[in-house]
Amino acid sequence: MDKTLEIDEKLYHKLVNFYTTNYHLTPLAAKIYAYLTFDFEIQGITFEELVEVLKASKSSVSCNLDLLLKGEHITVLNKIDERKRFFILNPEYAKIRFSRLLDRLENEMDILEDLKLFNQNKKPDEKTENYINKLNIYSDLLKTNIMSCSETLKKLYQ
Repeated sequence: MDKTLEIDEKLYHKLVNFYTTNYHLTPLAAKIYAYLTFDFEIQGITFEELVEVLKASKSSVSCNLDLLLKGEHITVLNKIDERKRFFILNPEYAKIRFSRLLDRLENEMDILEDLKLFNQNKKPDEKTENYINKLNIYSDLLKTNIMSCSETLKKLYQ
């Protein structure tokens, strides 16, 4: 079986490295995810094709597909005229990813606010003022990122 996707090898390896580093995927899961990224027509890729193209064992591919499915990175496309399962990138993943990011940013913002309140009762000195100033700068950055993520999520849900 030949691979059904046309891929750019250099870009593929760049994606694998990115997904391994930033999404904390295993190397094989990152390879699967990167390969599926080239499925621009959203036809789906079968388990058998992934095994053959990636030259990996069935059990390894199966375990890593389960990892990607549980992490909501990918989903299964069931075609009416086919018994096989076809794997595609989860079209909702951007929403999921930005929602999770927004939750983390808001949680961090709450912690910063608690730190500022806690420090409010201390006698101000140069070090304390410098520390609070840096917290305020960081807090402003978080607020900007929270607003940006919120706006992006609104656009994705439209």
